[in-house]
Amino acid sequence: MRTFIKSWIPQCLRILRSPCRSFHGNNRLLTSQIVSYYESINQCKKELPEYFNFASDVLDEWARLEKDGRKPANPAFWWVSDEGEEVKWSFEELGSLSRKAANVLCEACALQRGDRAMAVLPRVPEWWLLNVACMRAGIVFIPGTSQLTAKDISYRLQASKAKCIITSDTLAPALESVLPGSQFLRSKLIVGRGSRAGWLNLKELLAVASADHECVKTRSQEPMLIYFTSGTTGFPKMVVQSHSSYGIGFTISGRYWMNLTPSDIMWNTSDTGWVKAAWSSLFAPWICGSCVFVHNMPQFKPEVIAETLSRYPITTFCTAPTAFCMLVQHDVSSYKFPSLKHCVTGGEALNPEVFAKWKIQTGLDIHEGYGQTETVTICANMKGMKIKPGSLGKAVPPYDVQIVDDHGAVVPAGEEGTIAVRVQPTRPFCLFSQYLDNPEQTAASMRGDFYVTGDRGVMDEEGYVWFVGRADDIINSAGYRIGPFEVESALLQHPAVSEVAVVSSPDPVRGEVVKAFIVLAPAFVSHDPEKLTHELQQHVKKVTAPYKYPRKVEFVQDLPKTATGKIQRKALKSKEWARVRQGQE
Repeated sequence: MRTFIKSWIPQCLRILRSPCRSFHGNNRLLTSQIVSYYESINQCKKELPEYFNFASDVLDEWARLEKDGRKPANPAFWWVSDEGEEVKWSFEELGSLSRKAANVLCEACALQRGDRAMAVLPRVPEWWLLNVACMRAGIVFIPGTSQLTAKDISYRLQASKAKCIITSDTLAPALESVLPGSQFLRSKLIVGRGSRAGWLNLKELLAVASADHECVKTRSQEPMLIYFTSGTTGFPKMVVQSHSSYGIGFTISGRYWMNLTPSDIMWNTSDTGWVKAAWSSLFAPWICGSCVFVHNMPQFKPEVIAETLSRYPITTFCTAPTAFCMLVQHDVSSYKFPSLKHCVTGGEALNPEVFAKWKIQTGLDIHEGYGQTETVTICANMKGMKIKPGSLGKAVPPYDVQIVDDHGAVVPAGEEGTIAVRVQPTRPFCLFSQYLDNPEQTAASMRGDFYVTGDRGVMDEEGYVWFVGRADDIINSAGYRIGPFEVESALLQHPAVSEVAVVSSPDPVRGEVVKAFIVLAPAFVSHDPEKLTHELQQHVKKVTAPYKYPRKVEFVQDLPKTATGKIQRKALKSKEWARVRQGQE
């Protein structure tokens, strides 16, 4: 594989420089070569290389091409703050700094290959630096969002047996209350200008660290990352990803979903604790030799997003569907995005109404993709494909994606089931290794010959996959199975609806009924609630099947969201069921 990567990057560079940016000509040649390589691995015609390391086999290769003048002049990394501060690194500078950071981790923090380091950091350059440093040293990196509570951090430290905690000077005080009980913790590293008793300071240590560091020769299937992912019940699970699963697995989606080349500058707004940051702010762009653009952006503000897209030469933009919804409500049609040419989204389903409004306001399509912490991209609307608004697109190689029933049998086109990935006779190399220390959940994720995602969907005759909802989000009302997403999509087409979340509500007759929590657009806040409720119900009946209309509607000021901006239906559903059962309605 190392030979493949080294030969592929220069060839990739030559092909990507061509004006052809779709599935034809030379790009088709590159696609067929990579797809063939993926399929050869999955069909056991080729084995994964015994050794692979993203830092040495990919990043250092781009640094070499950069030094030889064979790569466009864009930086590898470009970070900006609200105050106008900027940090830019070339691939060569990233290499030198990450070697210093690797020495800091190994010497000052006394970490060894295979040890685990947890990082709770906002969007600061050091997050990227430490990611690469851990790859070089063979240390397993555990990202965590800065929105984690003390209880969350305590659980993660204990469950992961992390030996090092890394955080910012502003977050350190909140963490210290739980650190004494972390029996495996050996070192504490602080990022920022401030000093703190008992903490090592990364900036000070980097200033005196050597840039001489030999990258560890990691095995392809050796653990590289651990992400905590919330299940429908119980504590978060630890998803283990290997050096090859993410380090190689985003090649096709980076080039053909995100449409990235060495000339591109990609901005993904994801929080560093969300797996989408690894997808779209690290592996996919750097596989393609693109520039990773980052705005520190402590809070999501549509006007800041629009102004940044106007000011900087960003060519590819990725944000969550909820954020695209907020942007079209802000109305970005008055802004000029001179460099922007490709938009992608993922993490939750994109409503067709938002897709249409973004197209009207910017002239650009949104290419939706789908995957999980456990996977790389499963389905996507690739560059050059016909986009069916509301669809997740088609399967991305090397995955064989099917819709299966409760027994693991593939269902006919048009029939609802669970979105699944075939793992027999060969498990895709870019699927997660396991839920660490949780063999029961690992086994439960398999059904027959498939890994099951837990998401409900439908596949049409052309192979496009349509998201219905999480298995536990599905509303079963008098025998009718109703996906919240399609009801939300219908409501968002009404001008009164700014944001909406649809969940089930218990009902003595129907078992469950549809309830919509709605944030009104400013112009409708003063309207009569009863009349507006009726109007919205009639609207849904006209847009979709009448049985799907919300029998209950509640107008709210805002909706609960995760740190990454995804609406928390689960929180609303729990509150709703508890309230009704207690007879408070």
